[in-house]
Amino acid sequence: MVGHENVPRCLLGMIFFTIFAYMNEDVSIEIVTQSKDLPEMRCLLFFHSIELFKIVEETSGQAPFMAIARRGNRIVGHLLAVIRRRGSLIPPYLFSQGRVYGEGEYGEGEDKEQIFECMLKAITQKLKRRMCLYIEFSNFSSKMFGYRLLRSEGYVPVRWMEIHISLHSMPPAERLSEKMKKRLQSSLDAGLENKEIETEEEFHAFYRLLRRFFSLKIRRYLPSKKMFETMRSTDQCKLFVTKYKEKVIGCSCCLYSGEKAYLWYFASKRKRYPFLHPSTNTVWSAIDHAHQQQYGHIFFMDVGLPFKKNAYRDFILGFGGKEVSKYRWFRFCFPWLNKIVGWFYRE
Repeated sequence: MVGHENVPRCLLGMIFFTIFAYMNEDVSIEIVTQSKDLPEMRCLLFFHSIELFKIVEETSGQAPFMAIARRGNRIVGHLLAVIRRRGSLIPPYLFSQGRVYGEGEYGEGEDKEQIFECMLKAITQKLKRRMCLYIEFSNFSSKMFGYRLLRSEGYVPVRWMEIHISLHSMPPAERLSEKMKKRLQSSLDAGLENKEIETEEEFHAFYRLLRRFFSLKIRRYLPSKKMFETMRSTDQCKLFVTKYKEKVIGCSCCLYSGEKAYLWYFASKRKRYPFLHPSTNTVWSAIDHAHQQQYGHIFFMDVGLPFKKNAYRDFILGFGGKEVSKYRWFRFCFPWLNKIVGWFYRE
């Protein structure tokens, strides 16, 4: 018979054994490609949510793949990858790309890297079989997350710049440079209006401007009009336009996930209306809206490679942004191309 004084020690032993057995239970991975097969899951991050899965599923030229990690019957993590079919007549090209934003979503107290390793292997094999020219991971929470795991799966790290603005420590207007303040004031005095899209006419003008702006940018991918239309009806996306004399001269698309806002796309007629600074007003309207809605930070999703001279990066820094060096990870279907990219971007 166990003595009274030994009961706490026995209980601690049982608790430790239960936790140890749970943590060492095998993780199984399931890849879901249709929304009707998705189980009920807690989704706090929009980029790995059931809502985005369904939006992608309904968009032509795209296909969603949700990797779901389980220990027994418990879901301990999930990660959403998207295949995009990309093509153009001018310049001529056609290929498929695998795309993942962030490292996925995990249950509380879980070993993120252990589960990520299992999901990474499964999703990489799945996308390889779909003949993607390359797979791209970006927007990780920390620079070194999954470094060893991605390397072992053949991914190549490329240093990338990210910029974010803190919206909670002080009002974003106080972070503006004097140059930005003067630009904004002169534009407002000239009659520029920043607003959320309300009419179908504004929506058509929004997408028409985006298409013209990105038509010759091979690296940047622009989703179909249908996808923007579907996302517009959700609470996780807002579309804005900048108007001058009832003409749309700027536009932006912002996504919201957790306590963060993301400027996903923006475009403007900066060459036609240089004296009005439409780019400045378009970006500022997205920042100001995120602050009014009490988001903690706004992130600019594609600042680009860390070149010494980068006009777009310098432009965004004028709003008081903070630079952060991260990695984007690429894996090409051709081993020789992977080696060339790895050599070119070696550190």
